[in-house]
Amino acid sequence: MTFRLVPFLIFLVLAPAALAFTWAAHAQEDAVERGRYLFAVAGCQGCHTVKGGELLAGGRALKTPFGTFYGPNITPEPEHGIGRWSDADFLRALREGVSPDGDFYYPAFPYLSFTGMTDEDILAIKAYIFTLPPVAEPRRDHDLDFPYNIRVGLAPWRWRYFKPGPLKPDPGHGEAWNRGAYLVQAVAHCVECHTPRDFLGGPKKDMAFAGTAEGPEGTVVPNITPNKQTGLGDWSAGDFDFFLSLGMMPDGDVVGDVMYEVVQSGTSKLTRADREAIAAYLQALPPILHVVERKKP
Repeated sequence: MTFRLVPFLIFLVLAPAALAFTWAAHAQEDAVERGRYLFAVAGCQGCHTVKGGELLAGGRALKTPFGTFYGPNITPEPEHGIGRWSDADFLRALREGVSPDGDFYYPAFPYLSFTGMTDEDILAIKAYIFTLPPVAEPRRDHDLDFPYNIRVGLAPWRWRYFKPGPLKPDPGHGEAWNRGAYLVQAVAHCVECHTPRDFLGGPKKDMAFAGTAEGPEGTVVPNITPNKQTGLGDWSAGDFDFFLSLGMMPDGDVVGDVMYEVVQSGTSKLTRADREAIAAYLQALPPILHVVERKKP
């Protein structure tokens, strides 16, 4: 009888460990898939990949009034990428805009928005990135004008403009609005491109989403508030859904420039529920009367 109990006792000892291992494996798979989705919505590929180059190997130029920034290598390569980064390092980068070495990141990296993300979502993106091929591509230094090339000057800038997250749900609004706010404000960081900036490069909060003539790569970024004269006040929920899916506007015109990339690799990957949530949030914004026109050279 005792001999027959041995297998059963072994099962009792090993079963919890086996179940824990299985649960952990499934949890990791879920995190990676969640990260894949958020990675697309956050537009990581666009800023960290040169057209025609290796995924996330860096080098993509972002021209601004302060000089040219180059997206760094964020592949899991240990020397030139982020392969040695811990979870804490990754969280600090997106939540606080601070590198593992303690340096402040320039706000060309949209940590002012990413700070609104939850820890779970931030680490899911890291989990996905670490499944991608490492690329040994050295980082390219930013080419900035004086005095913007002095990184210590970011300290007062952060004091004025940076508010650490995460973003908290607003109990005065429903689930769809809050989901849309989270996607628009934090993950997709739409406010970064669609908001005019002051002479220090800080966002003009009272003009959030009202558009600017000084968008990425010299593009004109439209007003996406629900103002009927200069914004998207006449757009229906279906119009938003069609645009975010295909990049086509209600008048049949197709989006171009940088926004085409955003649609192709980002918003087109959204679930229908998330597209509807974004529409619900944008349609509830304060309508701002702001005409955006390309500046004359």
